[in-house]
Amino acid sequence: MKIVGVSACPAGLAHTPMAAKALEEAGKELGYDVKMEQQGSMGPVNPITQDEADAADFVLIASDQKITSMDRFKGKKVIRVNINTCIKAPKAVLTKCVEKISKG
Repeated sequence: MKIVGVSACPAGLAHTPMAAKALEEAGKELGYDVKMEQQGSMGPVNPITQDEADAADFVLIASDQKITSMDRFKGKKVIRVNINTCIKAPKAVLTKCVEKISKG
């Protein structure tokens, strides 16, 4: 399963990288290919290319705020999850998202 996503919080200094790292590590442990872009006050970190977006099975947004450049995910299934939930239970988040996508 190939997953791309974006993590973002108002400042982008702590929760944004924490969520990205937690989801990428959990994905590795679960056997998924996960790449998370970080959007914060310093600009995008680890940006997702259009090719990566096109190849993804779905998009995970770990944020409660507006994400920039959502147009690159047009036509993709997008799941939005609270950033704190992604930090606290990244494996559960990924498992539930994959189940939801698998059911259609």
